[in-house]
Amino acid sequence: MALREFKLPDPGEGLTEAEIVTWHVAVGDTVKVNDVVVEVETAKSLVELPVPFAGTVSALHVSEGDTVEVGTPIITVDDGVGGAAAPAAPAPAAAPEPSAPAEPEVAEGLIGGTTSTGRTAVLVGYGVKQTEAVRRPRKSSGSPVQQSTNVSNPARSGAGSSGSGVQQSTNVSGVAQPDGADAPARALAKPPVRKLAKDLGVDLQSVTPTGDGGVVTRADVEAAASGASTAPAAARPAPAAGDRETRVPVKGVRKMTAQAMVGSAFTAPHVTEWVTVDVTATMDLVEKLKRDKEFRDVKVTPLLVLAKAMCVAVRRNPEINASWDEAAQEIVLKHYVNLGIAAATPRGLVVPNVKDADRMSMRELADAIAALTATAREGRTQPADMSGGTMTITNVGVFGVDAGTPILNPGESAILAFGSVTRRPWVVGTGADERIEPRWVTTIALSFDHRLVDGELGSRFLADVAALLADPSRALVWG
Repeated sequence: MALREFKLPDPGEGLTEAEIVTWHVAVGDTVKVNDVVVEVETAKSLVELPVPFAGTVSALHVSEGDTVEVGTPIITVDDGVGGAAAPAAPAPAAAPEPSAPAEPEVAEGLIGGTTSTGRTAVLVGYGVKQTEAVRRPRKSSGSPVQQSTNVSNPARSGAGSSGSGVQQSTNVSGVAQPDGADAPARALAKPPVRKLAKDLGVDLQSVTPTGDGGVVTRADVEAAASGASTAPAAARPAPAAGDRETRVPVKGVRKMTAQAMVGSAFTAPHVTEWVTVDVTATMDLVEKLKRDKEFRDVKVTPLLVLAKAMCVAVRRNPEINASWDEAAQEIVLKHYVNLGIAAATPRGLVVPNVKDADRMSMRELADAIAALTATAREGRTQPADMSGGTMTITNVGVFGVDAGTPILNPGESAILAFGSVTRRPWVVGTGADERIEPRWVTTIALSFDHRLVDGELGSRFLADVAALLADPSRALVWG
């Protein structure tokens, strides 16, 4: 036999560490090449890692919730070369039973490059996922959870770790199974939903799924969490008597965002300007586009019109689309617009950007924004999608907020906050025709880097965006 260690690879763009979110295998499971064995959370995204070799899992070296550095061994697989597999580790309890061969019809059903969920997982250097891990049946003996924990990570069975992460992977329901009973089937849910359930203290096994194919959705978890607040104390651990604070570790996306915002706030001199606009014409355009057959199968919102307006305004004010090179003491003018769209996700705020947004038609821009936001909410945004941005939109209006003073993303020159669009009394007409009417009104706020954008340039750009929202037909003349 040969024991092969799988070390945590760099999930993308020079990242140095990742958090173990969910193990998909346990000690004794059989895996094939490119089976996804673990989900890890980096500072930028949630990534599935496929194992690069086949065999039987003999040890899990880290627990769910642990943060490990790139290059750290996370799992050991016995590839079976050179003879029969030996016990995974010298544990005093009964050793795991040898792997049961997969039934032919199961194995055949997994061959073909896709899983039962229809997903294919790719990690640079490891290829395309072909199969799911086949979990062998196991019997309990005494305390099966503790046995698996000790075998997979004996060094962590002492104080401080207690092997809790591996325990969750071994016994999904958190309840020891009686002798001869199979563990319950793992609840079907996407990684962000699993992370949300973990944060809210919801047991996915107890949630009734409403998604297609029996998948637990975000709404299911939130409903279970709200119901759990009136459930017995055992359903959600209550704070110890006298506890007045809860400490939440800062890591992953939240850690990266905090570092970036502090660096930006204390490096780039921010200036913020506001303008309140009658956007009735934009709202009329949105309704017309919704009825247009070309836009029938895409979501059309005022945000789409704003994104297009910013691209048009950049053509009239190209100097605003730039960055500051501190090392070279130069202003770098960008001849392309990579437009960032800030998206709130269960993992925190992420800002993927639409590459070359200025070269897209309105329909192409709508498709790109829809794809980016959907991927972000699923927690699948790749590092490349969040790098290289030139300016950003943050849509605070979806939360009912009128305006704000957004902080620049590092390396960008401008960020625009889009406030809520509401009906307000507005003065229209002039002279004898002047009157007050209910109109659709919003406030937009532009923050810019005053090292490279002076007040005149920032004001002209903001005024141009506002004019396009007030009268989208101007784009025909300006664009």
